[in-house]
Amino acid sequence: MHQIPKCRFCATPLTQSFADLGSTPFSNSYLRAEDLERMEPTYPLHARVCGNCFLVQLESFESPQKIFSEYAYFSSYSDTWLKHAQAYATKVTRRFGLNSGSRVVEIASNDGYLLRWFKDLGIQVLGIEPAANVARVAEENGIPSRVVFFGRESATRLAEAGEMADLTAANNVLAHVPDLNDFVAGFPIMLKPEGVSTFEFPHLLRLMENRQFDTIYHEHFSYLSLTTVQKIFANHGLRIFDVEELSTHGGSLRVYACHEKAAHVETPAVSKLLETERVFGLRDLARYATFEEEVKSLKRDLLSFLIDAKRAGKRIAGYGAPAKGNTLLNYCGVRTDFIDFTVDRSPHKQGTWLPGTRIPVREPDHLRVAKPDYLLILPWNLRDEVMEQMAHIREWGGRFVVPIPSVQVL
Repeated sequence: MHQIPKCRFCATPLTQSFADLGSTPFSNSYLRAEDLERMEPTYPLHARVCGNCFLVQLESFESPQKIFSEYAYFSSYSDTWLKHAQAYATKVTRRFGLNSGSRVVEIASNDGYLLRWFKDLGIQVLGIEPAANVARVAEENGIPSRVVFFGRESATRLAEAGEMADLTAANNVLAHVPDLNDFVAGFPIMLKPEGVSTFEFPHLLRLMENRQFDTIYHEHFSYLSLTTVQKIFANHGLRIFDVEELSTHGGSLRVYACHEKAAHVETPAVSKLLETERVFGLRDLARYATFEEEVKSLKRDLLSFLIDAKRAGKRIAGYGAPAKGNTLLNYCGVRTDFIDFTVDRSPHKQGTWLPGTRIPVREPDHLRVAKPDYLLILPWNLRDEVMEQMAHIREWGGRFVVPIPSVQVL
């Protein structure tokens, strides 16, 4: 008999389903040619919600060391994301008076995409990145990095080494952490008394509102609301004093936190957003129970479009090889019977095959050769950037297709 999983924050048994997306490979486990005749391991992709703290979450089937020690995602290949990072660095430097005597530490610093902007401003920086291959790129770009998983133990070592932070940044990592309590507990250890920690993560409210089920994948252990994050942080001595709603990743939050007794004054934005979440139903299990049917409806709509297009003799290619795209394609059962290939700007993904669906990943120039009738934008959160970069597909009558929050042909 299968044992009922428990909430990774409060240990409450997880009895309420949120979205059962079947069984899939890890979304970032891209295949090489030698892998194509081998079995791929798959794992249940079933999100549940905690009836106590309302944390939406997946079970963890592999250690973070296995998932993240070598990683295929490099942040610097998205122009939109680089601009976002630069704007953030400029904003917080001014707001909190950072200078050459300040230290900014980023958790999950990837290839240095963010810290480069602080370095250009003359601020001391340090990256914490568990993926050795990605950290090497950051080091080559002049960003000092530590290859380590962040938590109580590593934070203590950093603090003892005199590397406490005036600002810590943790962008799109909170959702990737299987041990939330250990991870969050590290921040007050290495944060200076009046220091600030900022966290960015996709907003659960927007995921539900816009049917963004493809952002659910094994490397994302948690799906977060301000309501739940406030509880988690308070449990570890962190107080949220401000929050911003962002457009990134289909709708994200940036929360500002500090030590519980620090002088930072709470802004009205915190209570306002908490009330918005309450009205939407994020404190009501019945609201979560409706999401799965919305996901099934979207799957049927996408398959209907693809079937009709192929019956009409149309050629379909994909743009991008993001983790979210792999959830979408695997859940919908879309393989090369519908999509001939996909293209990606990252040379780390070119020449590979998508996990599960085994759709080949080509370089973007391949579109000019194949001239598809439709280009399915898998990183739909970057649709404007993609449509601008790939505008030349209109030369042969090509059109863009966006799958989320509903199927649109543009």
